[in-house]
Amino acid sequence: MKTLMLGNEAVARGLYEAGCSFVSSYPGTPSTEITECAAKYPEIYAEWAPNEKVAMEAAFGACLAGKRSFCGMKHVGLNVAADPLFTISYTGVNAGMIIAVADDAGMHSSQNEQDSRHYAMAAKIPMLEPADSAEGLQFAKLAYELSEKFDTPVLLKMCTRVAHSQSVVEPGERVESPAKPYEKNGPKYIMMPGNAKRRHPVVEERTNALIAYAETTPLNRVEDGSDHKIGIITSSTSYQYVKEVCGDRFPVLKLGMIWPMPEKLIRDFAAKVDLLVVVEELDGFIEAHCRNLGLAVSGKDYFSCIDELSQNIVAEKLGISHENGTALQENIPARPPVMCAGCPHRGLFYTLAKNKLTVLGDIGCYTLGAVPPLAAIDTTICMGASVSGLHGFNKASGGETEGRSVAVIGDSTFMHSGVTGLINIAYNESNSTVIILDNSITGMTGHQQNPTTGFNLKGDPCTKIDLESLCRSVGIKRVRVVDPYNLAECDQAVKEELAAAEPSVIISRRPCALLKYVKHKAPLVANHDKCVGCKSCMRIGCPAISIVDGKAVIDNTLCVGCGVCQQLCKFDALESGKEA
Repeated sequence: MKTLMLGNEAVARGLYEAGCSFVSSYPGTPSTEITECAAKYPEIYAEWAPNEKVAMEAAFGACLAGKRSFCGMKHVGLNVAADPLFTISYTGVNAGMIIAVADDAGMHSSQNEQDSRHYAMAAKIPMLEPADSAEGLQFAKLAYELSEKFDTPVLLKMCTRVAHSQSVVEPGERVESPAKPYEKNGPKYIMMPGNAKRRHPVVEERTNALIAYAETTPLNRVEDGSDHKIGIITSSTSYQYVKEVCGDRFPVLKLGMIWPMPEKLIRDFAAKVDLLVVVEELDGFIEAHCRNLGLAVSGKDYFSCIDELSQNIVAEKLGISHENGTALQENIPARPPVMCAGCPHRGLFYTLAKNKLTVLGDIGCYTLGAVPPLAAIDTTICMGASVSGLHGFNKASGGETEGRSVAVIGDSTFMHSGVTGLINIAYNESNSTVIILDNSITGMTGHQQNPTTGFNLKGDPCTKIDLESLCRSVGIKRVRVVDPYNLAECDQAVKEELAAAEPSVIISRRPCALLKYVKHKAPLVANHDKCVGCKSCMRIGCPAISIVDGKAVIDNTLCVGCGVCQQLCKFDALESGKEA
């Protein structure tokens, strides 16, 4: 029976139907829901790994054991997993292995806009790119067949629009894949130089075989049009924009296998049209391939390598009237991202800003501490970079910045890649203060568990990593815990640790205010008779507080009664509310 599914949900369904047995991932928007949905099938073992490298290595181990496996991540997560990626390309697989990577054109939730197709080319691994949910399901199933046929991991490339859009799919039944026996094979799996040298030619032969496959596979298809003045080569969500704008007017070569790409198929298509145009988001990846084939082609001279495309952009650049394309004329006020009311990070960031510290930030909800009025973060690079960067920052200054700079990192991010930076601080002895913002969850990607929460992906109790013990075990002697709702406690801890002549860790611990099990106090009430309109309460940037007619107003639908704003009011105008 046909049904609507998100692209990510459909991929998970494809994994299930193909007999996948093992899933290991690290949450990252827009890829997270693939693993969350896969975990709902009891036939699939699913887990959150501490980071993407671990997830890929675990998935490889599972396929080595003879079970079809999967790991998923966002585009920047593939950077973390690049080390095993390139070598697994050499070893090949035993059972099938799929690596999903979700790009984020437009940077809806990411710190860069990289194009993951380059990884497929560089690692010499085939990449499939679905354009809707139905293809997400279909391509996931086919990817396992390709993986086992060509002895290779297969990259499945999603993007924000395909991952988070719904379209019609027709689910099928699960077909169990018999476990493949594991047999020792050192020349294939032990990548010491002598063996690796013999595997490289195998990879090149595989690429040639995959090119031949790309010529005839239905993954790549030509859709004829009535007007051959223009021929369009496209893929993924760009294909949807082209079809909506152009209909059947122009011939279209839709590429579902984005690497390696066919050669004869593209040349034959180009020969039938007057002007060859590539419509693709981000880099001119397909366009460069066409130029390497000696074809005259347009692409990035029409379509920018910056930001995502849309129906209106495609229509404009192709000079086509788009009947459904309407531009919104109203000037809608911008809504900047903001930490939630009651966010435990707010009080700590207020303390850092008040002390005018240099703050090296990291990836997570706490990145929002960079925006006014807190404006408490100086850098955000990648997972774990705050801790490593602080060490280098302090070392390079000759110790001058040690009492005026800190790193902030979340509990999940610390487990992902922050602990190695802390080891570096301890080992190479920089007097650095690291603040772990422990909100007891992986927040920004939608409340996934992590090794510090005590629960696994399915919510079952499991081993809980003790952050205090972990920090001490790597050589940090000064470790203390503070409540970020207590501004005086935070201020005292920050000042004392910065004044200490050794490395230290402050754990700012309070659960995310949006967790269902967190019990809140009654909303505060603003006493207009006491309020003098000084706006001190506005310095924390809480969305539950506003100024109306010169007086503070509390939105009782947002306020969680955390009391941080009360500590800023010298006139006791913010009063505790009554419990319902």
